[in-house]
Amino acid sequence: MQNETVVSGDLKHNWGWLLGLGILFVIFGCIGLSMTAGLTVFSMFFLGVLMVIGGVSQIIDVFKSTHWKAVLWHALIAILYIFGGVVVIYDPLLASTMLTAMIAGMLIVIGITRFLMAITLRHQKGAGWLFFAGLIAILLGVEILAQWPWSGLWVIGLFIAVEMLVNGWTYIFIALGMRRR
Repeated sequence: MQNETVVSGDLKHNWGWLLGLGILFVIFGCIGLSMTAGLTVFSMFFLGVLMVIGGVSQIIDVFKSTHWKAVLWHALIAILYIFGGVVVIYDPLLASTMLTAMIAGMLIVIGITRFLMAITLRHQKGAGWLFFAGLIAILLGVEILAQWPWSGLWVIGLFIAVEMLVNGWTYIFIALGMRRR
């Protein structure tokens, strides 16, 4: 309880910084919404760079772990990271298109799973919300697939921009709530 009080005190004292961060995220989210294709390509390029860095780091670890029984598997994983990262850097549009198809499929599976949960919990209060959430997930997945492969140009950027907006508004509301305390 005392630790929670210290954190709350820190937030109350520094609410302005959190508010500023929230405003910055909202601005970045709005900019991202205006350039979803560019944000998609940039994020895929950045992902490719991170994959290459991760693979190179694992290669370095392979040479430090030569006596480990699984060192060959570790080396294979490192090579796959580097190869995958180079492919993503070389063709970020292809990578975003493939990732977008996976996201659409995942949304459809999540939606069906939520339907099944709603049926299982149909006598519980709030089961209708599960059904509704499942419906939304399926509709999003179907909409993304209906526009595929073109949706690969904008879906990832849109998701990142919306996440920044939601994150920014969350920080703003937390900061304003802390200020009032």
